[in-house]
Amino acid sequence: MLAPLIMCLALLPLLATLVARVPLRWWWIRCFEFPRVQIALLSLLFGLMALVFLEPSDWRSAAWIIVLITVGLQGRYILPWTRLWRAQVKTADKESSQDRHITLLIANVLTPNRRAEDLIKMIQQRQPDIILTLESDQWWQDQLDPALDEKWPYSVKVPLDNLYGMHLYSRLPLENTSVKWLIQKDIPSIHTMVTLENGDSIRLYAVHPRPPAPAESEKSLWRDAELLWVGQEVHKKPQPTLVAGDLNDVAWSSTTRLFYRISGMLDPRRGRGMFSTFHAKNRLLRWPLDHIFVTNHFTLVNMQRLGAFGSDHFPILATFCYQPTRQVEQEKPQADSEEREEASETIQQGKIEKQKT
Repeated sequence: MLAPLIMCLALLPLLATLVARVPLRWWWIRCFEFPRVQIALLSLLFGLMALVFLEPSDWRSAAWIIVLITVGLQGRYILPWTRLWRAQVKTADKESSQDRHITLLIANVLTPNRRAEDLIKMIQQRQPDIILTLESDQWWQDQLDPALDEKWPYSVKVPLDNLYGMHLYSRLPLENTSVKWLIQKDIPSIHTMVTLENGDSIRLYAVHPRPPAPAESEKSLWRDAELLWVGQEVHKKPQPTLVAGDLNDVAWSSTTRLFYRISGMLDPRRGRGMFSTFHAKNRLLRWPLDHIFVTNHFTLVNMQRLGAFGSDHFPILATFCYQPTRQVEQEKPQADSEEREEASETIQQGKIEKQKT
């Protein structure tokens, strides 16, 4: 009886792995894209159980074949976000000019969290050029404004009590700034130009689409459509660009990988680590939800995940150097015509179809 039980346990991670490959947008399918590391580790655990509890037999061999298939399929997605892979964004030159640097701090604050002082201390210690808070409502704005308005005088404030408020504070000048509601009328995004200290201008998109989850939306359609809309805009406007925010999606998902190809943007985590920002309060369920993507005009100075401050997300801090002369060193992902058509259809469907939950 033990051998069939272990075989069934070994099959479960493989089943979860295969479900994630189904090209449907229902939340209960897309959710299997998130815990790829956990699924691989669980599969290895069941493989060890087969070694410990089963004598050498066809049952044990079959269990390990299943484990190796599962780990191999998951590793295909996971490995690019480890140090075993080649870095996608090059490291900045050590002698690069400071006036070409831009430092961003991204923090999903968790609306009911009341440890604003901890985040403010973190900001004051790190002194980023730009601060982006997500899930920030009027209460959070009332805490942040007195502490940040003087040193970060350029700001965009969208306080909402629906978990999708956002605030942007900058010490660098902002121009042509707008708040847009791209796909859903209650989900904002911030679009602005940022002037670096050397006088160059770069574009910044701040986004926080709704996740596919039982209490949020029954499908990933609207999240996917918003991300791909931004990707199309980046492609249409080939200029130095950063895209930052809580995408409610993991770096290795089918949608995010399509976004790379549609936009031609790069992920500074590839080849460096996952920098998993969620869930800050659960070590077993943790994956990279907060992202900063860059065009190949930028190189990376430093990137790190910061400490907890009461939210269910860790903040992430990254410094980039605007080095357009190194574009040729950083190959842009490319989308084919079918992928561009798929993105356009997803965006149109997202604008038309109404959410049920």
